[in-house]
Amino acid sequence: MRNSLKVDGSDPAVSLGTTRVIARLDIKSPQGLVKGIHLEGFRVIGSPEEHALRYYRDGIDELIYMDVVASLYERNSLQELVSKTASEVFGPLTVGGGIRSNDDIYRLLRAGADKVAVNTAAVRRPEFIREASRVFGSQCIVLSVEAKSVPGGWEAYTDNGRERTGLDALEWIRRAVELGAGEILVTSIDREGGRKGMDLDLIRAVGTHVPVPVIACGGVGNVTHIAQGIEAGADAVAIASLLHYKTKTVGSIKQGLAAQGVRVRP
Repeated sequence: MRNSLKVDGSDPAVSLGTTRVIARLDIKSPQGLVKGIHLEGFRVIGSPEEHALRYYRDGIDELIYMDVVASLYERNSLQELVSKTASEVFGPLTVGGGIRSNDDIYRLLRAGADKVAVNTAAVRRPEFIREASRVFGSQCIVLSVEAKSVPGGWEAYTDNGRERTGLDALEWIRRAVELGAGEILVTSIDREGGRKGMDLDLIRAVGTHVPVPVIACGGVGNVTHIAQGIEAGADAVAIASLLHYKTKTVGSIKQGLAAQGVRVRP
């Protein structure tokens, strides 16, 4: 397993060799937490704020808020939700969806986010990554990649898995890191929501391409799947279904990982 350090090694929230357990909350409206399969067919789960608070109290290491229709509707509407969450949750919070400018990033960071995840706007104009990392620091800029398997590799998608880019996902990730992305959130479209295991080949490939932390997402159905993702090279795993449907608690996930030899935070 690679060391869980930011590109500049300065983020105190990331401990050497310690796996991060992250809750991913996909949001269709500020009041609507949703969950889909293959990033579509969303089912309403409940209040994102209430779920985030429950996961925080149960010991989650980080949270990710992802507006799944932000790029589709060209909006960025999570600022109020981020502010409310940050007043109750005192842990790292990453926010993604519809972020198109440094002004968008500034507003979200001021509302209480610690990092932002960029995808569609970065694909449209890669220089956005360089500009944002210079202003806010690489540790604040997470490249979100929605990857779908194609012959010979994986293609990067945008708009929450709705739009093809024609970009080789691995080449795009490597370029984004060169431009200043400090962390990678890679979601397997093929595995997302299926609960049958992560795309371990994808995780291995991404991990060997970049020197920054990798958060793997998509396909977790049990604790062993998480351990396999970490063994494949992920520094953290983002979980949704397992938590949203109360199949497992954060505490039981960490206990299960520790029992399999994965170093986790208390």
